[in-house]
Amino acid sequence: MAVQKSRVTPSKRGMRRGHDKLKTRALSVEAETGETHLRHHVSPEGFYRGKEVIQFETVVVDE
Repeated sequence: MAVQKSRVTPSKRGMRRGHDKLKTRALSVEAETGETHLRHHVSPEGFYRGKEVIQFETVVVDE
């Protein structure tokens, strides 16, 4: 079992944990629709890098 040789000070502990913070997510704006989406992901409208890669069916609801 690993046992530390000496006590870790709060300063050293904080220096190590300084890299553990969450990073902001990279967002892009789709050229065709102007919608914001995550980088390297398909936009909610089905576009990726200016091309439509997913076609959604339009559903008409009669009232």
